[in-house]
Amino acid sequence: MNFEVNFKTKWSDFDPNRHMRHTAYNDYAAEVRVRFFQEHGLSINEFAKLNIGPILFKEETSFYKEIHIGENIDVHMELEGVSKGIERWRFTHQIFNKDGILAAEIKVYGAWIDLMKRKLTAPPTKFVQIFEDLPKTKNFKEILLKSAK
Repeated sequence: MNFEVNFKTKWSDFDPNRHMRHTAYNDYAAEVRVRFFQEHGLSINEFAKLNIGPILFKEETSFYKEIHIGENIDVHMELEGVSKGIERWRFTHQIFNKDGILAAEIKVYGAWIDLMKRKLTAPPTKFVQIFEDLPKTKNFKEILLKSAK
């Protein structure tokens, strides 16, 4: 089971080689994360009220098949890992072409930042249920945090 969004691609997603430009894949993955959180009560406005926001430490994209102009895509998202207090997380996104063939996989590793202190933070406890509801990858595992000394 995964969280999935279907997109109609737009001409600005494509490059002179007549296939989807590499950064467009990552834009669609980010849009899926935003939509998931919105559907679970964490809109951009809610993040602003909480003075918290998601940040990325690492984004890794693997390309397998081209997506051509005019093709619609499906983007699946699953949780690959999370720390006990939801401080750190890792998502996997799979982008499928119009024929349902895996075109790209994007993995992101991130955390939460306190927007006032500009420091990493733990999210409110209400985030725990949202993350528990996320579909998990087959290789899901807890992210262990190093203790501060």
